[in-house]
Amino acid sequence: MSKSNISELINTNTSSEMTTPPDKNVNSGSLAKQYFHIFCVIAAYWVISISMVFLNKYLLNGDSLQLDAPMFVTWYQCLVTVVICIVLRIVSLQIPQHIFFPSVAVNISICLQILPLSLVFVGMITFNNLCLEYVGVAFYNIGRSLTTVFNVILSYAVLGQKTSLSAILCCSIIVSGFLLGVREEKESVEISYKGVVFGIASSVCVALNTILTKQKLPIVDNSVWLLTFYNNVNACFLFLPLILMNGEVGLIIAFPYIGFASFWVALNFSGVLGISIAYATGLQIQVTSPLTSNISSTAKACAQTVLAVMFYQQSKSALWWFSNVLSLSGSLGYAKVKIGEMKKADESDSSRKSERYSRV
Repeated sequence: MSKSNISELINTNTSSEMTTPPDKNVNSGSLAKQYFHIFCVIAAYWVISISMVFLNKYLLNGDSLQLDAPMFVTWYQCLVTVVICIVLRIVSLQIPQHIFFPSVAVNISICLQILPLSLVFVGMITFNNLCLEYVGVAFYNIGRSLTTVFNVILSYAVLGQKTSLSAILCCSIIVSGFLLGVREEKESVEISYKGVVFGIASSVCVALNTILTKQKLPIVDNSVWLLTFYNNVNACFLFLPLILMNGEVGLIIAFPYIGFASFWVALNFSGVLGISIAYATGLQIQVTSPLTSNISSTAKACAQTVLAVMFYQQSKSALWWFSNVLSLSGSLGYAKVKIGEMKKADESDSSRKSERYSRV
C-alpha cells in the first residue's frame, strides 16, 4: 500500500543572460493528477462499500435466494479473505518490485495470542450480517450508528480514557438520532427488533474491535494485512461450531441454488469485496486525512441510505430522514472534535519540546 511521492515539476532553463520561470501549466497538470487520484480512491471506496452492503443483503435476505444461513455466508467470506492473502503473498514473491505482501505462514502461537481479538471480530461480522438480514439497507446505518457511543464508553471502561464534553454532546446527538430512527421505522414498516438488537451488538463489537486491534497489532509487527490474515484464519475455525449450532448444514444441503454458478460467483465476489474494503479504507486515509476519510464515510452512508430508499421504492417520513441527519451529524461532529483534540495535544507536545531545547 505504498503512496507515491508527488514531486514538484519545475522546469528551469538557465542561459547566460536569463532564467525561464517555472512552467505553470506543468504545475497545474501535476496538481490535477493528484486531485484526480484522490477522487478515484474516494470513488472506489464508495463503490466497494455500497456494493458490499447491497450484495450481503441479497445473499442474506434476498427475495430470490432465501438462504437463511448467515453463519455459512460469513464463514465463506472469511475463507475467501484467507485465500486472497495467500495468493497476494505468492504474487508478491513473483514480482517483488511491484507488490509487497508479508509472509502468511500460519503460526499457532500468534493465532492463540490473536484469539481474543478474533472472538470479537467474529461477533462483529456475525452481528453485522444478522442486523443486515433483519433490517433494510435504508435503516442499516441507523441500526449500527451507536459504534461511536460504545467506543467512548468502552475506551473509558477498558483504557481509562476520558472524553470531553463536546464529544459527549456529539454522542447524545447520535443516540437521539438512533432512538428517533427506531421510532420512525416502527411507524413506516413492521420493524424487526431482532435487527435493532443485532445492530446494537454489532456496534459494541466494532468498538471493542478497535480497542483490541490497537493492543494486538504489535504482535504482528504492526502489519494490518497480517492481522487481517490471522483474524480470518481463526474465524474460519470459530464459525464452524456456529454453523452447526445454527442448524445451517441441512439448509445448505437442501438449498436449491447450491449448484448454480451465479450463486457461487456472488458469494466469492462478496469475499473479494470484504478484503477490498479494508484496503480501500486504508488507502483513502493515506491519500487524504483521517478527517476527510470520516467525512467521506459519513457522506457515503447518506448516499447509501438514499440509494436504498430509491432501489427498494420505499416511502419515508420527514422525521425518519431527520433521524439520519442527526446520526450522521453526530458522527461527523465527534470526528471533528477528536481530531481537533489530537491537534491540540500535538501542538502542546511540540511546544513543550521547544521549551526544553531552548533551556538546554
